[in-house]
Amino acid sequence: MSGTRTLRRGWTTGACATAAVKAALMALWGEGFPTRVRITLPRGERPDFELAETGAGEGWAEAGVIKDAGDDPDVTHGTLIKARVESSDGGVVFAAGEGVGVVTKPGLPIGVGEPAINPVPREMMQGVVEEMAARLARRPDVKITVSVPGGAAIAEKTWNPRLGIKGGLSILGTTGIVRPFSCAAWIASIHRGVDVARASGVTHVAGCTGATSERAVQALYGLPDHAMLDMGDFVGGMLKYLAAHPVARVTIGGGIGKITKLAQGAWDLHSRRSQVDFAALAEMVGDDRVRRANTALEALELVGPPLARAVAEAALAQVGARFGGGMRFDIVVIDRGGAIIARAGA
Repeated sequence: MSGTRTLRRGWTTGACATAAVKAALMALWGEGFPTRVRITLPRGERPDFELAETGAGEGWAEAGVIKDAGDDPDVTHGTLIKARVESSDGGVVFAAGEGVGVVTKPGLPIGVGEPAINPVPREMMQGVVEEMAARLARRPDVKITVSVPGGAAIAEKTWNPRLGIKGGLSILGTTGIVRPFSCAAWIASIHRGVDVARASGVTHVAGCTGATSERAVQALYGLPDHAMLDMGDFVGGMLKYLAAHPVARVTIGGGIGKITKLAQGAWDLHSRRSQVDFAALAEMVGDDRVRRANTALEALELVGPPLARAVAEAALAQVGARFGGGMRFDIVVIDRGGAIIARAGA
């Protein structure tokens, strides 16, 4: 909620690209372009997308969807997300069209030289290809070119140039859904989560930066749903409220990037408001290679588990120094696949 108005959610670039792929495949494989197309998101939601643009020629078809980010102040809101499909050899192949960046530095979940289409959107698009190929008795060998007209200029307003993503935007999304960004509303929901947990007699709560870390932490400790606080980036907001409304034990879980920022004293972990200090991280782990790292993930790949352990311990020290007292804290660091790579204070 924002004041008394419910904030409207939207769709990620990955969801829009997946819808465009499905529509284009329908045309390429003989079903014709639909007016609207329905896809299945990673958590089972099935939204419809209206097509804004279509085109076809010998051996190819393409479709475009206008991205609707809802009430989130997303720089890609209103952009056209296009996908062209054509036959290829050897499965699904991805390419960067106009306005989609290419990875030029290590440390990202996509390799150097690859189009900046993140793993979950790739899985979504590949799933559409495989499902339709099975239904229509086609070979699932398709080249997918994703483009965002004007995306190169928009990308200059993002962190992509700093991260080594050149030439355009990234195609993103882990759930397919853009949730409206309202700091006050999000923190208020954390407060209500704490209230519910305490009223239910819960003595151990967990705040996690995202869905992957939440699943890992909940499974690790066998916590009930009402013990899981939707912390997101607002670790400071969560801990301040817990300091005034304490429980016996608090677990903080997240990926290496977010937990590194916490270890360095950041209490808002959003990329717009805090960044990893690689010089300080290099000093922490005693490895000068980290100074030249592009991301915390790359630093982890350079140093290995000792870096994750050092980050977890430093994050625990930060939390304890500011919020220590009656509550007991622990830190859990999770990789992108959901595996636990470090713990401190357990």
